[in-house]
Amino acid sequence: MKNSIVLIISCALLLGSTLSCNDFLDYEPRGVLSESDVVTPKNVDGFVNAAYASLGNDHYDTPFSLWPYGNVRSDDAYKGGSGTNDLQTFHFFEISNNIRSDFGELDKLWYLNYVGISRANKAIVALNKLTDAEYPNKQKRIAEMKFVKGHFYFMLKILYKYVPYVDENTPIEEYKNISNRAFTDQELWNAIASNFEYAAEYLPATQPEVGRPKKSAAYAYLAKVRLYQAYEQDDNYGITNINKVTLQKAIDAANQVIGNYSLESDFGNNFMPGGYENGPESVFSIQYSDDDGTLFGRLNYGDVLSLPQGLGCCDFHKPSQNLVNAFKTNAQGLPMFDNYNQTDVDYHHLDNFTVDPRLYHTVAMPGLPWKYDQNKIYQESWVRSPGTYGYYASLKENVPPGCSCSVNIDPFYGNSKNRIIIRYSDVLLIKAEALIEMGQEQAALPLINQVRERAAASNHFTGSYTSNNLIHKYEPGVNCVWNQDFARKAMRWERRMEFAMEGSRFFDLVRWGVATETMNSYFAVEKNKRGYYSEAGFDHGKEEYCPIPLAQINFSQGLYKQNNGY
Repeated sequence: MKNSIVLIISCALLLGSTLSCNDFLDYEPRGVLSESDVVTPKNVDGFVNAAYASLGNDHYDTPFSLWPYGNVRSDDAYKGGSGTNDLQTFHFFEISNNIRSDFGELDKLWYLNYVGISRANKAIVALNKLTDAEYPNKQKRIAEMKFVKGHFYFMLKILYKYVPYVDENTPIEEYKNISNRAFTDQELWNAIASNFEYAAEYLPATQPEVGRPKKSAAYAYLAKVRLYQAYEQDDNYGITNINKVTLQKAIDAANQVIGNYSLESDFGNNFMPGGYENGPESVFSIQYSDDDGTLFGRLNYGDVLSLPQGLGCCDFHKPSQNLVNAFKTNAQGLPMFDNYNQTDVDYHHLDNFTVDPRLYHTVAMPGLPWKYDQNKIYQESWVRSPGTYGYYASLKENVPPGCSCSVNIDPFYGNSKNRIIIRYSDVLLIKAEALIEMGQEQAALPLINQVRERAAASNHFTGSYTSNNLIHKYEPGVNCVWNQDFARKAMRWERRMEFAMEGSRFFDLVRWGVATETMNSYFAVEKNKRGYYSEAGFDHGKEEYCPIPLAQINFSQGLYKQNNGY
């Protein structure tokens, strides 16, 4: 009754008003900021900070760590969780079957990357409205935004291959006219590289705040972009040429980084929180925080699912048996390239095998300490679906028990440990790969051995409970014949061991043009171990890339062209 009276009175007042609709529309609204109010030296960093914030604005079903697309989609990991229906989209990526363009996760991931790009572009536009006298950090901040933008475009490129490219000079009204095929594959790589070239020119050698990229970080990312670009693909994603000019650009960029960083003394330091963060090997990292005045802190929400069920939730992102087997070494301390997967490592009898020490920094096994804590032994009972996904768990993204950086965000536990985007070891192996493909495998040897020697010394955390570590450097004429074919095999193996479970494995396989043979060989063995692999099979010329999200094609009114086979 009371609501009816109020409604009648409101209507009477509205009808009795002498203010016409036109008068109302012409009225100057209050509390609206003009562009000149916002774009000021005092306020412009708000645009910059918003772009930086996008680096951590992912979610467990749209993780920027790309664990479903770089690890689960490869031979490195199983999806995990309660079963194949739990986050089923990622199950389909795991078995390379029934991948569809209408998956909401793919659309959301596309969207979040473009939010980051949009924020970076807006920041650049705002910065360009100020003079250097008004804002002395102008060029440096623009360079930072170019770096951030390049990072988001790189993720889009390796995921979807063909994406629309917009920059700060693209009028908003033109967005609807820009196709995802406006640039060729090579032109898109060049456009992405141009962001890092600009950043490398204008970024300082040092930054007072660790979250901002430095000049060497831009060169490192530029080297990575040029390495990917060098592997030229045909329309069916086969490698038609490895461009030596582009490889040399990757080498030149890597040379600007080498010597400005160093490898951590222990491999495990890279994956520990607190004082270990932003260490000598971290070229660029996403910064997270806790206890920062917000409700939960700025946590890494993209990786919250990987904690075993016995420690929280939800036991996703599980190392594969194939990956664990790949860490085995022979009597000479070298990888078992051709027969590593003939027998399975049994965590009940680890002393029956010799292994690369990086295994114990990457994979949690029942009976061993969880994240190096000998008072917290990983139990089989912690595993959610052992019959489906086995007993292993992922270590790198997780933190020691009791860490103040771990926050209960029921039902999950998030943590504020940084996520390293580029490590110095990546730069060394980027240069090694380029040198090998240039026919300069002898020059690549010390770079690969540098990474292996650090791995051999990585026993600070694990030395008290492991006794079967055996890894040696490559010594031509002693334990190997170091020609181009062997060097290529050694380098590719090294990348798998060094970056396992870090989101890059599948993209490496696609870059090298070996995804089809690697994945179908993997599936052939896994089908005998896991029933849900019965329908697994990788389709060449299609599944190297994700489909363009159907929602984006519809939004573009059919302007965007779908990838092969979808």
